[in-house]
Amino acid sequence: MLKTTLSIKVIPNSSKKGIAGWENHKLKLHISAAPEKGKANEAVIKFLSKFLGIRQQHIQIIQGETSRHKLIQIEGMDYEALIEKINEWMN
Repeated sequence: MLKTTLSIKVIPNSSKKGIAGWENHKLKLHISAAPEKGKANEAVIKFLSKFLGIRQQHIQIIQGETSRHKLIQIEGMDYEALIEKINEWMN
């Protein structure tokens, strides 16, 4: 199965929710959840799952569970398709 990784910067406790562009080669993602007891991580996975149309089980935080900077592994999508989908949404 295809696997790709994506670096993101999470902005928790945000009044708005969604992708806010790129910052230093990381996808900037606003979420409303608080960074406590894994709530922000769950919100990141749920958002990416809905946005990409991929099951939550196929999205995993492989680095940065307690940091705003995270490395996400996504199964079932290659890197080019992932970037294309993000860029289409931003334009």
